[in-house]
Amino acid sequence: MKAVSRICAVCVVLLAGSIATDAQSAFPFDRDLVLDTRAMRGSKRVPVLAIAPDGAMQIDLWCKRGQGQAIIAGDTITIAVGAMKEEACTAERAQADETLLTMLSQVTGWTQRGDVVTLTGITTLRFRLATN
Repeated sequence: MKAVSRICAVCVVLLAGSIATDAQSAFPFDRDLVLDTRAMRGSKRVPVLAIAPDGAMQIDLWCKRGQGQAIIAGDTITIAVGAMKEEACTAERAQADETLLTMLSQVTGWTQRGDVVTLTGITTLRFRLATN
């Protein structure tokens, strides 16, 4: 009888750990994901992504702003960038936007550790969850 009780207790602990892991692996929808980088000279902006549960994305870069669509299944993610509007800015920031848009279109996976969301693909992109 004691052995059965111990086995049940172990099963409950394993199940609780599994549920906690599943809860932590849910994508942080409706949160601002701020690129883990410094603002470029002459600007206070850094790129920010926000992804809704239906996959609709708001993309705010150094100069460009627009929409996109994300498909998330488990730890995989595919991003399609939509129409972008560009504000006047330096050539350096405009080039950084183009580079980042290319990187986002090549993303294939994601992970989250604490407040850091990492998008993986050809290039790894680190974002921090906004705290405001």
